[in-house]
Amino acid sequence: MQARVIMLVDLDYFFAQCEERRNPSLKDKPVVVCVYSGRSEDSGAVSTANYIARKYGVTSGIPIFLAKKKLKKKDAVFLPVDHEFYEEVSEEIMRILRSHADLFEQVGIDEAYLDVSQKVKGSLEEAKELAQRIKEEVKAQQKLTCSIGIGPNKLVAKIAADIQKPDGLTIVEPEQVESFLSPLPVSRLIGVGRKTKKRMQTLVISTIGDLAKYDVQRLIEVFGKKLGIYFHNASIGVDDEPVQERGEVESISRISTLKGDTRDLKVILERANQLCDEVHAKLVQRELGFKSVGIVAVMVDMSVRSRSKTLENPTNELEVLKKTVKELFEKFLNESELEARRVGVRVSNFVKEQERQKQITNFIGLAKN
Repeated sequence: MQARVIMLVDLDYFFAQCEERRNPSLKDKPVVVCVYSGRSEDSGAVSTANYIARKYGVTSGIPIFLAKKKLKKKDAVFLPVDHEFYEEVSEEIMRILRSHADLFEQVGIDEAYLDVSQKVKGSLEEAKELAQRIKEEVKAQQKLTCSIGIGPNKLVAKIAADIQKPDGLTIVEPEQVESFLSPLPVSRLIGVGRKTKKRMQTLVISTIGDLAKYDVQRLIEVFGKKLGIYFHNASIGVDDEPVQERGEVESISRISTLKGDTRDLKVILERANQLCDEVHAKLVQRELGFKSVGIVAVMVDMSVRSRSKTLENPTNELEVLKKTVKELFEKFLNESELEARRVGVRVSNFVKEQERQKQITNFIGLAKN
């Protein structure tokens, strides 16, 4: 059986790099891209910063006023997030990446997995050459750098991509997986946030190697069966999850900043329902029905969380949209302890309204017979 060869392509400090591309005079200055809350001139948080700003301790999620304090007298540039522009650039780059993959999975505006197993015939040497070609193509066409991790699965490729940044390329061979993961802090694993990290510290687990040596039954007792088994498998680099396309490419979405950071469902739904109205108006205008509904939440630490649901039948009903969005936010708030700063609503998996009506008519006709 041919070995899997998976790449994770991560666009370096993406928002700030887009701004440097748009205005090359920013390249030698600290650049900070911010999500402004609108409550005051400096209220809000840092979305991302270029590497010059990072040298002074400016990181994603810190308050804008603190970033300004750290960059006092440093000729820093503070800019608001321009999602529309970043999405345009992202779409062009994803098109390049997709053309080089056997299987493709975009996992964010600035990240994508590529399964290139067939393309490189399982050869890591060929994968390295392909990764370098991808980097050159992205740089030539979009004037941006990216970091690429290559490994036998998604988990290893993701961690490898973070090792050398910016403009890095890290390859982990199957036989190197455990020695590569072992010395890394346990927080490098997806699913190990601040709270889980603290719990692991009480178990004297600080590195991925410590976790690998820990008794799996004890992990199940502490974290539950699903998470316990996941943590054990992840610590030894086992991940069978396939690279796969995530839903329809085309979608209609709206996102908005809340008046205050909150976990209050009523407050979140008040804004989300307004976004549903805006999305629905666009659907009506384009004569579309939808089958998939998604929500997104930008948390206080600037992490982006999303949930989605696929309906049994396509619809264009506003009430169905609002009801599904409510269900998704209820579920999401039960699973997350952080407060939300921004919320969004998305619909996809479209059907032309004419076709949907035809399906309904046919169904009624069959029922009568």
